[in-house]
Amino acid sequence: MSAASEQDLNRRSCVPCEGGVPPVAPDEAREQVRRLPGWSITADGRGIRREWTVKNFMAGIEFFDRLARLAEEEGHHPDLHLEGYRKVAVVLTTHAIGGLSENDFILAAKINQLPIASKS
Repeated sequence: MSAASEQDLNRRSCVPCEGGVPPVAPDEAREQVRRLPGWSITADGRGIRREWTVKNFMAGIEFFDRLARLAEEEGHHPDLHLEGYRKVAVVLTTHAIGGLSENDFILAAKINQLPIASKS
């Protein structure tokens, strides 16, 4: 996988992954995540994560609702976290391969386009 811009990733769709392919190499993952504002590689190197502080609890739930619809359309499902009623986080990984795939970067780019009511 060569590093693609966020705009290029937005034009792609996730493809089903049932395993049997290697995860994205660490160097490639670092290069790709640099092109996705707000995202970072998780401590274990198997995922990418982004956090937001939202306006209030319902803003977080509304964001998760939009994100859930997007994830369902793409057939790629993130881990969602809501802490302290206003801190939301999303972690993307491809569970079937135990690491990152192109799907994770595609979905991250699309998540970056979702509206979110953040803290003023």
